[in-house]
Amino acid sequence: MRKVRMAEDAWNTRDPERVALAYTEDSRWRNRSEFLQGRPAIVAFLTRKWEREQDYRLVKELWACTGEQIAVRFQYEFHDGQGQWFRAYGNEQWAFSAEGLMYRREASINDVAISEAERRFHWPAGPRPEDHPGLGDLGL
Repeated sequence: MRKVRMAEDAWNTRDPERVALAYTEDSRWRNRSEFLQGRPAIVAFLTRKWEREQDYRLVKELWACTGEQIAVRFQYEFHDGQGQWFRAYGNEQWAFSAEGLMYRREASINDVAISEAERRFHWPAGPRPEDHPGLGDLGL
């Protein structure tokens, strides 16, 4: 659970360089239909992502854990450059090296357009406050 929350907090900073440090130098990703490998590719991907996905707020939740592998479900909200809000629903499978860095990330994600009034995640930019409920607590 600690690894999941640390990942969530890092992603909510929207700092590609910081996020990339959690992955091995040659980490392999599948994010939706995009395939990448290595920290420089991760930084470039996240830079593009957060330029498009504005006011990003993410909540992750541990789904399952076995040895070096973790499954996570998540939701995040963002708006595009025209002000249209979206909620993304997804799951990730993670695999870790002996050093504790992620060497594999597989993400499946679906976006749903929402109105601003339908938003659920309203905390200030940055990590989710400790007292803000998680997905399970929100009944999601």
